[in-house]
Amino acid sequence: MKKSLTLYLLIIALLMNVFTYKYFSSKYADELKVKTEENKQLKDSLSNSSSTAVLVDAFELKNNFRAQNYLYESKISDISSFEEKVKQALLAYNDSPEGNKYTDQEKIGEQKFIINSIKILNHRWIIADYSNGKLWGEVMLKYFINDDQTISFEVMNSYLYPMNLN
Repeated sequence: MKKSLTLYLLIIALLMNVFTYKYFSSKYADELKVKTEENKQLKDSLSNSSSTAVLVDAFELKNNFRAQNYLYESKISDISSFEEKVKQALLAYNDSPEGNKYTDQEKIGEQKFIINSIKILNHRWIIADYSNGKLWGEVMLKYFINDDQTISFEVMNSYLYPMNLN
């Protein structure tokens, strides 16, 4: 009787070990599968992000060699300082009591439209966003380098978003 009880206990212990092993090995396999899927999704999103970054960088003056060559011919050698000069020249118009005239928007009440951010696309174009605190818009500008090395601007197109989209 004592031998059969020991045998039964041994069989039960072995069965418990087998079931425990199967349970944890399947749990590990499931976790591994989830991690593999997550890694694949992250790699896909990373490749999409890097291709998007390449497209975005294509529309920057620092990556546009044709535009840089045009500026070199105009006796401009330091592109980053030139970009800063253009940005500061445009932002200087924000100090006007009527707002920045290159937003192509009139002052509404006490709130004037000012340019918030600027992106220089190439040797001729700028895109900027502007607001008066409540309304937002975007403007496309041409810029020119005058003979005296000053910068002049011209509005190509401006868009003020409707109030319900702000």
